[in-house]
Amino acid sequence: MFTNRRQFLTTATIGAMSLTTQQPLFSADQPKKLLLIAGKPSHPPRMHEFRAGCYILEKCLKDVKGLTVEVHENGWVKNDSALNDADAVVIYSDGGGGHPILQANHLDLLRSRIRKGMGFGCMHFAVEVPPTQGSTEMKDWIGGHYEHMYSVNPMWKPEYTTFPEHPITRGVKPFAVVDEWYFNMRFQPGFSADKAYNDGDLKFTPILVATPTDTVRNGPYVYPRGPYAHIQAASGRKEAMMWALERPDGGRGFGFTGGHNHDNWADNNYRKVVLNALLWLSKCDIPAEGLESQLNKADLEAKLDPKGKR
Repeated sequence: MFTNRRQFLTTATIGAMSLTTQQPLFSADQPKKLLLIAGKPSHPPRMHEFRAGCYILEKCLKDVKGLTVEVHENGWVKNDSALNDADAVVIYSDGGGGHPILQANHLDLLRSRIRKGMGFGCMHFAVEVPPTQGSTEMKDWIGGHYEHMYSVNPMWKPEYTTFPEHPITRGVKPFAVVDEWYFNMRFQPGFSADKAYNDGDLKFTPILVATPTDTVRNGPYVYPRGPYAHIQAASGRKEAMMWALERPDGGRGFGFTGGHNHDNWADNNYRKVVLNALLWLSKCDIPAEGLESQLNKADLEAKLDPKGKR
């Protein structure tokens, strides 16, 4: 785990060509390719609709000049070669021990690309990995992760009223939706849920920040139901439900803990902050007012997983 720029550079170059001698892999003025990896079907209808959510995001990004978006279903790319020229990868899936990055040789494949500056992001359950598997990588690649029995997953309605100055927040207006918003992430040492961290090329920025009420902290959480004493003891503390990381290797990362309830994609600001994050991760230009997009009912109904009665 790195805690500053020097330590990151030391870690990133072990067993690989020195970052100071290789040519930059990703150029800001070249066309970009974003891979959206949708997890396997999970949960009841209109929850964890990873595939449908990814196709909504793809639709909203289809007119972005210089960006190609590919959706890959069932938890991984169709062929590992898809990663070879990807500028950014985002996983929207179940996590924990079944996380896609922990299967087969996926960690090694991602590591080889991320150390060269590929962007990496995780959404909802995909921000969770076990503390003994993938934890170091998630802290290095996106800044932190959900940890079982340390983080919590209540259903609640945070009020996002103010935003930091960051490309991801362009044009985002205050909003509030009920979702399974995780908080109390296991961040890198030195990172805080309510303030930015800057150390040379290493930059961490909380994006969506709100203060859970004591009622939220007291539970119940979705699983396990809680409450946890350490969550209750933090009464009044602000929490980050989305954050962004700039890595010394030139790549970027983000975590977004929403994404449980499919119908929340209909909220313009909820959708915009994620779309902006996808553009930022891919190093595409973000309009001054953020990426505008429109959805209709048919868009929300498209590509839903077959989960029985709806």
